[in-house]
Amino acid sequence: MKKIFIIIAALTFLYACKEKSVGAEAKPNDIRGTWKLISGKIIDKHAGKTSEYSMNFEMIKVINDTHFAFLKHSTNPKDSLGFDAGGGRYTLNGNAYTEHLQYYKNKNWEGQKFAFKISVAKDTLTQTGVEKVEKEGVDRLIIERYVREIK
Repeated sequence: MKKIFIIIAALTFLYACKEKSVGAEAKPNDIRGTWKLISGKIIDKHAGKTSEYSMNFEMIKVINDTHFAFLKHSTNPKDSLGFDAGGGRYTLNGNAYTEHLQYYKNKNWEGQKFAFKISVAKDTLTQTGVEKVEKEGVDRLIIERYVREIK
């Protein structure tokens, strides 16, 4: 009886360690977490020009099971107005990621859906898609790369 108890305890311990291992790598399609923007590119369909993000700001995107949020601020200490944020629900089907922007300072952007293709390679998420907001005259392709923040 004592041997059975020891075997059951050992198996329980091994199973518990497997399920709760700290630092386990995320699955390739797991986009949940906190991501820091490391680069971006805009291809403006109206102007026909391509530009890289100036990166005079920092931005993170936080994604949980149902929602996303982004926080962006200027890196210039004299720029007190350089803050932006938004968020809402998202859907993910394979690599098709769609943001449903519910909260944003500019009401012309609220209620919009933005469809992206995403890929996750190791600790980097790449997001490519169209931002189109007719009321703002915005019609552009964006390509953003994020690195996963350490948990």
